[in-house]
Amino acid sequence: MSTKPVVVVLHNENRPSPDALAPVTDRAEVRFTQADGLADAMDGADVVFAYDFLSTALADAWHAAGSVEWVHIAAAGVDPLMTPEVRASDVVITNSRGVFDDAIAEYVLAQVLSFAKDLPRSLRLQDEARWQHRESERVAGTRALVVGTGPIGRAVARLLRAAGLEVSGSGRRERTGDPDFGDVSATEDLHEALGQADWVVAIAPLTDQTAGMFDTDAFAAMQPHARFINVGRGELVVTDDLVAALRSEQVAGAALDVVDPEPLPADHALWTLPDVMITPHNSGDFVGWRDALVDLFAENFVRWVDGRPLDNVVDTSLGYVPTTGS
Repeated sequence: MSTKPVVVVLHNENRPSPDALAPVTDRAEVRFTQADGLADAMDGADVVFAYDFLSTALADAWHAAGSVEWVHIAAAGVDPLMTPEVRASDVVITNSRGVFDDAIAEYVLAQVLSFAKDLPRSLRLQDEARWQHRESERVAGTRALVVGTGPIGRAVARLLRAAGLEVSGSGRRERTGDPDFGDVSATEDLHEALGQADWVVAIAPLTDQTAGMFDTDAFAAMQPHARFINVGRGELVVTDDLVAALRSEQVAGAALDVVDPEPLPADHALWTLPDVMITPHNSGDFVGWRDALVDLFAENFVRWVDGRPLDNVVDTSLGYVPTTGS
C-alpha cells in the first residue's frame, strides 16, 4: 500500500491498551470512536475493529462503509454484526476465536462442581453461622451434553472429560468417533439427546437457526435432575420458558453467564429462583483478556497489511468460522 491504511477502532468507555495496539498504530492511521461517531469515522476507512464487541452501531453506520474491506470483532460471537447488509457485502468479517476457549471451559467445570458440591448453599449457611451436614454429588460418570461443537465447545468437552464426565456433543451433523465429543448428534435430534444428559451446556453460536432453541419443548425433554449451563448467548433461550421450567422443577438448576435481556432487570424472576446462578457475561474474562483481544487483532492486521490470508474468517452465510467437524 502506498499510503497508510485507515483503521477505525469502535470502543466504549474502555479503549485498547496503546502498547497492545502498537503494531497497528505503527502501520496505520487509527481513528478512535464511540458509537455515535462511527459513521463519520468510517468515511474513507479500510478496516473496522469492533473492540466494543456488544455494540450494534455498525448497522446504523453501514451506509458509510463504502471503502471498508475488513471488519474484526473482539468476540467469538459475531451476531451483533450479522445484518442483511453485511451478509450481502464483500466485506471480510473475522472474529476472536481462541481467546476465550480455556477460560470458558474452566467456568463450566466450576459451575458443574458448584452444583454437585452445593457450594452456594454452603456459603449461605456460612453467612448464617449454621453447621449443617449434607452429602454431595459425584460428577465422575455423569453425562454432559455440549450443544455447540466449535472450539469453545471442544475446550469444554476436554475439561469435563478430564473431570471424569461422559461427554457428547450436539452439532450440525451426526457423527461418531469425534476426538473430543465421542458421539455427536445432529441438531434436529437435540431433544432426544437432552433426555440423556445430567448436564446441558449451551455454547452454540447465535444464528437464525439457533435463536430460541431452548424453549418449553427442549426443557420438557430434559431429565428433572439435569442442570442447564448457558455460556453461549442469552437469545439461545426463551427466557420465560426457562423460568417456567425451573419453577415447575422440570429443570433442577441453571447457571447463566448470558441471559436475554442483558443486563438482567433487577426485578426479574431469575434473580430469586432457587438453584440459579447468574454471572454478568464474564465467563471468558480472565485477567489480561482485553490485551489478548487486541494482540489477536494486531497479529491479523499485520497479516492483512502483508497480503497474507486472514485468520478466523467468518462464513457470513453461517454466522461463524467453519471448522472441520463442527
